[in-house]
Amino acid sequence: MTDTIENLDHGTTDAAASADLPVDPTYRDASLPVDERVENLLGQMTLQEKTGLFFQTMIAMSQDGELAEANPMFGLPSNEDQVIGKGMTHFNVLGSAPSGELMARWHNKLQELAASTRLGIPVTISTDPRHSFSDNPLAGMLSGPFSSWPETIGLAAIRDEALVERFGDIARQEYTAVGIRVALHPQIDLATEPRWGRQVATFGEDAELTGKLGAAYIRGFQGESFGPGSVSTMTKHFPGGGPQMDGEDAHFPHGREQVYPGGEFELHLKPFEDAFAAGTRQIMPYYGMPVGTEYEEVGFGFNKSVITGLLRERYAFDGIVCTDWGLISDAEIFGEPFPARAWGVEHLTPRERVIKVLEAGADQFGGEAIPELLVELVEAGEVSEERLDVSARRLLREKFVLGLFDEPYVDVEHAGRVVGSDEFIAAGEAAQRASITVLTNTVTDAGAPTLPLARGLKLYVEGIAPEVAAEYGTVVETPAEADVAVIRTHAPFEVRSSTFENFFHQGSLDFTEEAVAHLREVTAAVPTVIDVHLDRPAILTPFIDDAAAVVGNYGASARAVLDVLTGAVAPLGKLPFDLPSSMAAVEASREDVPFDTKDPLFRFGHGLSL
Repeated sequence: MTDTIENLDHGTTDAAASADLPVDPTYRDASLPVDERVENLLGQMTLQEKTGLFFQTMIAMSQDGELAEANPMFGLPSNEDQVIGKGMTHFNVLGSAPSGELMARWHNKLQELAASTRLGIPVTISTDPRHSFSDNPLAGMLSGPFSSWPETIGLAAIRDEALVERFGDIARQEYTAVGIRVALHPQIDLATEPRWGRQVATFGEDAELTGKLGAAYIRGFQGESFGPGSVSTMTKHFPGGGPQMDGEDAHFPHGREQVYPGGEFELHLKPFEDAFAAGTRQIMPYYGMPVGTEYEEVGFGFNKSVITGLLRERYAFDGIVCTDWGLISDAEIFGEPFPARAWGVEHLTPRERVIKVLEAGADQFGGEAIPELLVELVEAGEVSEERLDVSARRLLREKFVLGLFDEPYVDVEHAGRVVGSDEFIAAGEAAQRASITVLTNTVTDAGAPTLPLARGLKLYVEGIAPEVAAEYGTVVETPAEADVAVIRTHAPFEVRSSTFENFFHQGSLDFTEEAVAHLREVTAAVPTVIDVHLDRPAILTPFIDDAAAVVGNYGASARAVLDVLTGAVAPLGKLPFDLPSSMAAVEASREDVPFDTKDPLFRFGHGLSL
């Protein structure tokens, strides 16, 4: 905490020292070419002002539309300390406010704060996905006041490019209404390792489908032409984060290695080629370090052979490259230690890691707030100011093209009308229903399929609020009293030692013996429909033949599921990955190879109609 206070004091002193420098307002002239405006502004910036551009970290949003104070849970300083004390102008917003109006008011207060600085450089607000059901503070957030859609893996289950583009367009409208201008997504990694905890935010296992849907997603967010109405997409995780050894995620030391036993490194690049063709503006490399390839065995954010050699030179990408969060500094989350994800360069000091990231070709440090360290490196002659200017131009240009210098504020009343509008909520709910995948539908003794269920039956439910189930039938207390049971459950995962790691569902895909025994007990008593949330490809083998019907969802409300089960809406979902038949098959599969588990229970593309 002492270091933080000293750094803030240092930043404030620098700001005070530069406050009396003259300012040429040419860069504010919207009639001039963007490149001319960039050069005019860059030429006036002090070293301290330049380094503030290079760090994009979390910022707390207040609940009341005012500027937020410090957030001790995540170790975040106040909004004022970050903008004034640190001189930073890029932030990943953490949390939400109860309404679009309050989010918009907070954003405008933050822009007022930025406008009070010497050059008045507006802030750029980014976010992880926030339109579905995930609740992970460093990967995705609950939709809150926004419209609620299935997870990205659920969009893949629908397999409709036009719908994905429509989702992107709706999300763009809701984001821009509250001042969010950068999407830290789409995530177009291939989910080739069934255990990996991040695949819920991907488009699944197939490279062609992922590329098509990822491109549609980018078009929706960025619009027909990139400009003031756009949201800039930071596509991730280059060059593909899916082939994690044993499926362990690279947020954690035991998941730092990416492996390619099937020699399929190139396959994981295919979706990015579609993203480049669609015009994605920004790229985020993953944490993982490639093992056994031609590339340096260091994390991708430090990897010059990948960022410069592959991304900049082979693909001629000249947009912004921002590292994944927290490559440089150790931290605490929920009061527990969380080491820097400096995989392969753990031995380097923070200042040496900063140099290596810049030498690799990245422009910005995600999840870091140490501009004073970069100042020290330039003043010591270890990093040239000319190198800073290369990235500063990219970062400033994006602000200008997004129109932030010309209109940094948003219309609060407009935000209230757009965010969570009836039209957008209805579109999201329709997508939830469409994504549901019917895996089995047993024929009853009467000769008819179990689904669709008649309304008005006596229902025994688990995982569904009784008042919601009562809209579809009569809720009873026990399976013995019921005509049918409906049980909602979740793909299994292993409980890990730290609070934060448990937000990432990892490890075995087998249901516990207790869970299987319970499901079999219910199915033995009454015809049972089991709905499984497939954030990972669960192994359903132990009870698949006992259930009257099994369906999968990828983020859907209980009403969305019951609407499908009762035949009010036809499901369209097709599996976006194989469902393995056993953990032995998963363990024997190769991490980088799609569709590689032996004798899967259900194949990619499976999904019954009702």
